[in-house]
Amino acid sequence: MSTTTKQRGPERGFTGWHMVAVMSLFFGTIISVNLVMAWNASRSWSGLVVENTYVASQQFNGKVAEGRAFQASGIKGRLTAEPGALRYVLTRNGEPERQIDKVFAALKRPVEEHEDLRVELHPRGEGAFILAEELKPGQWIAAMTGMAGNAVVHRQTIRFIAGGGDK
Repeated sequence: MSTTTKQRGPERGFTGWHMVAVMSLFFGTIISVNLVMAWNASRSWSGLVVENTYVASQQFNGKVAEGRAFQASGIKGRLTAEPGALRYVLTRNGEPERQIDKVFAALKRPVEEHEDLRVELHPRGEGAFILAEELKPGQWIAAMTGMAGNAVVHRQTIRFIAGGGDK
């Protein structure tokens, strides 16, 4: 019986080139993900909440007092996104609101601003106002302003989800 041993070459372990490859893949992945996320962030939201934070802070107490006055007036609004229309119904102490003759809406997306709309809703009697326009599906924020003549008598901000049409 003869015993032959196979000759092996020198054992190759973890070398410096392996470490360079691991580090390149690790940091390359992190940098690539950061670049993709930065690109998405810059295209989807301006980051602008208010143009001048100092002025906004000075107006805060006045806006709070105005909101309390609107709440004390007893006027309540209900917004519904119907297929092909946006319906806003105003009531005062359970009865249809008759004092308000114009309603304006600033419709915004929570994150993006390229689809924002400023529109006037059309009166349909008994405190109802309609916007006959299909909104794109998804989340919206509606800043509603009710006016009697030239005076603002009601403001309300509502977050809602529009379903969109059956297309």
